This record gives sequence, C-alpha cells and structure tokens, in this order.
Amino acid sequence: MSHQDDLFKVIQKKHKDTVFEALGISIEAYDPEVVISLQVDHRHLQHAGIVHGGVYVLLAESAASIAGAFKVDLHNYDIFGMEINANHLKPTLPGQKIFAKSKLIHQGRSTMIYGVDITNEVGGLVSISRCTLAVRKK
Repeated sequence: MSHQDDLFKVIQKKHKDTVFEALGISIEAYDPEVVISLQVDHRHLQHAGIVHGGVYVLLAESAASIAGAFKVDLHNYDIFGMEINANHLKPTLPGQKIFAKSKLIHQGRSTMIYGVDITNEVGGLVSISRCTLAVRKK
C-alpha cells in the first residue's frame, strides 16, 4: 500500500461528522489530481432552486486542500485555505452530480495554488476557482 493510499484512508476517517458527511461529498480520485463529487439535493440549493455558489466554493477549497495534503508531510506541516476566488458559469439543479477537479498551479515552500474546475455529469463547466493554500510548519 502506498503513502497516498494510507493518507487517503486517514482523510476518509476524518470526514465523519464534518461538512463532507453532512452534505454527502465523496472523494472520487486522488492520484495524481483530486476529484470530489456531490449528488445535488435540497441541502445544496439557494432560494431559486439552484446550487448555492458557496457550495461550489466549498467543493473547490476542499479539492485543493486534499490535493495539497498529499504534497506535504502532515506530521510536520499544517495546510489550510488562505484565499479563494470563484466564477460560477452555469446553474446546477437537484438530481445532477457535480465534480470538482484540482490542478496544481504553483508549489512553493509556504504556499500552493490550485485551479479547480467544477463540472456537471456531462462534462459541462459550471464553476471555476483558484485557491491559495498556506503551508505552515507545526
């Protein structure tokens, strides 16, 4: 079993009783890029009946943070979101599944930057984000 597989199991355990469990977020892939998914239901909607923009941002930061965790020794470093921006391009309705896929843009000693595309189940782009992560020695 690889280091990434071990880390994946640790991350999966930590998702119990978090927003991942509450909103039904799943990790679909983690090598080499992280992909997380969400089956849209009433918990994810704003008043107009479409996915709330904050859900897209939550997915983007989550995908980036998990990807960043695979790049550092978590025994010696903490990693967390520092800044995020997003553009929502297309509405998503209940019953649809969406996917957030992270892509490393920059890896430095104290920061990482990820681009995250959120797509629907037919591959249509619904939101794009850029997330800066802080990397801090414990």
